[in-house]
Amino acid sequence: MSYRYRGYLIDLDGTLFRGREVIEGGLAFVSGLEKRGIQTLYLTNNASRTPEQVAEKLRDFGYPAAPEQVVTSAQATAHWIGEQFGRPSVYAIGEEGLRKALHEAGCTFEEQNPDVVVMGIDRAFSYDKMKTACLAIHAGARFIGTNGDRALPTEEGLLPGNGSLIAGVAAATGIRPTFIGKPERPIMDFALKRLGMKPEETLVVGDNLMTDILAGVNVGIDTLLVFSGVTTPMEYRQSKVKATYTVSDLREWDYI
Repeated sequence: MSYRYRGYLIDLDGTLFRGREVIEGGLAFVSGLEKRGIQTLYLTNNASRTPEQVAEKLRDFGYPAAPEQVVTSAQATAHWIGEQFGRPSVYAIGEEGLRKALHEAGCTFEEQNPDVVVMGIDRAFSYDKMKTACLAIHAGARFIGTNGDRALPTEEGLLPGNGSLIAGVAAATGIRPTFIGKPERPIMDFALKRLGMKPEETLVVGDNLMTDILAGVNVGIDTLLVFSGVTTPMEYRQSKVKATYTVSDLREWDYI
């Protein structure tokens, strides 16, 4: 059977799991894709984990996942920085996933006079890190954010995301960062190249209207919004941004 969408870009947090809780509809949905032989990539704005760690977490939940099926905002950011600046010196605020991606892209790490300040989610964020970033940006360093998510859906509720940390640095410096992750184009171009699909062959799946769905809208890819995470049906009805399809549970999808 031929399917309209030959490749899927699937969000993680709020779509397939919430913190340490699996979303059962996500399990059934991905199982259906695997049975039909449809290509998938797991596309996440979370820059804290390496692809290996993301794949391991997905497998622990019961999802079929290999590191090469994972695209993170950290990978997309490191790739974009390499294209724009070659091998610059960077001051990185973030966790293992971001630091590994930057290292693999050939960046060197500097606190004094870096070429670029890069921010990803950092659960050890501190005033000293903020101070170092602000001083570097004031001195002329380019300001890059892996993603602008202000909240992360977890089993506890919505927790502060990378966008919340970045907002403080942006307020202190008066400089707006360049974002790479969803809904921006760089991560989508990177993911499509990895997936090996054209936009019209691809479906973006996610729970966040202003990241996952807007990312698809921005690059002309059809979208599927599931109401299992950040965006509520009421918020969706009030928004000007619209998905191609919406479902309450991913088990409702018929794989057209």
